[in-house]
Amino acid sequence: MTLAPMTPLAAMPSPSTAVWQLGPVPIRAYALCIILGIVVACVVTEYRLRRRGVAPGAVLDIAVWAVPAGIIGARIYHVITSPEKYFGAGGEPIKALYIWEGGLGIWGAVAGGAVGAWLAARQLGIPFAVVADALAPGLPLAQAVGRLGNWFNNELYGGRTTLPWGLEVHVMDPDNPGHALRDDAGNPVLQPGLYHPAFLYEALWNIGVAALVLFLDRKLRLGRGRAFALYVMGYTAGRFWIELMRTDEANLILGVRLNVWTAALVFLGALAYFIRVRGPREYLVPVGEPAPAAGPAGDVSQVDLSAREAAARPVAPEGYRVVSEEQFDAYRETGVLPPADAERPEAATGADDATDDADGAARASTDPAAEGDDAAGRADADGDDTEPERADAERTNAGRADSGGRPADRDS
Repeated sequence: MTLAPMTPLAAMPSPSTAVWQLGPVPIRAYALCIILGIVVACVVTEYRLRRRGVAPGAVLDIAVWAVPAGIIGARIYHVITSPEKYFGAGGEPIKALYIWEGGLGIWGAVAGGAVGAWLAARQLGIPFAVVADALAPGLPLAQAVGRLGNWFNNELYGGRTTLPWGLEVHVMDPDNPGHALRDDAGNPVLQPGLYHPAFLYEALWNIGVAALVLFLDRKLRLGRGRAFALYVMGYTAGRFWIELMRTDEANLILGVRLNVWTAALVFLGALAYFIRVRGPREYLVPVGEPAPAAGPAGDVSQVDLSAREAAARPVAPEGYRVVSEEQFDAYRETGVLPPADAERPEAATGADDATDDADGAARASTDPAAEGDDAAGRADADGDDTEPERADAERTNAGRADSGGRPADRDS
């Protein structure tokens, strides 16, 4: 009896080319995947920001800051965690700037992007926690798309396997980056055997994390940055075991890959935040919302149509104010902004405002001269008796003199 050889019945191929020349310009598959991932994240985040009350187009203003800061952070993390490639024996420090040769760390990308998004959110008047929660499902989807770039580069694979989805890996040509080494017959050379497609495992895991965040965010109505913390926990949990499968070179701490330690520590930090932070989901209404432009007057032939189209475009407000979900729903239905001193989701501030409003209402209800008086006189009453024969002019002047301290007119 002869045993059948342990030959896999199927395999996953890898591209033999990851760079194409468009004249003098190299088009890199890895860069295209990153750009596509950024677009996916922006689309998802824009949709979620609008549902929280943010004006259309805000995600582009945020991306202008977050994307460059994320790329810089990703490169800094890579250089710091792999310094021997640039500053060790035989290293070339100038190549630390050669970002097109690869080397981006997701941990630095998230940290740098968070700094950029925070700066943009401050300029737009949007609470950073709202931006983070809106980004939470879009970011893992962007990472899943970006991992396809590793497939083109024939990198980020695990150990040998005989599974049907085992990955064929090409030997890349060091003298022709982005292309597989070829034999004398012109065929691309393959590494012996098949390998675990670690990049694919991480991409599928990230899609699952995005689905988990969307499901729990809808079910639990997460706020205060907790949806983003949930994403961090989900991603780092998967990165922990996937990192253990990888066979590419990496710096070790106590015999364990550096990114394994990073994943564990970041997971614990996100878990602590998710457990400790509480609060309702934040919704936003505009502050200083521009009034609609008046229609053109005069001869119709003199109307500037381009100006009319420009005036019809939505204009971002000066800033935003946090309100409760009930207040936001009422605003969306009626178009009437809730009072500035109305109760807000933040517990401490809301309690103070509610106390002030209750005191003002109690004083107004005890004024015996409230009926028939103007609004200033009603708000001015402190519960003291008034003489019926007091002249209307005197009561009006007293109300005007004291109107500066009325709770109803307080600007907050």
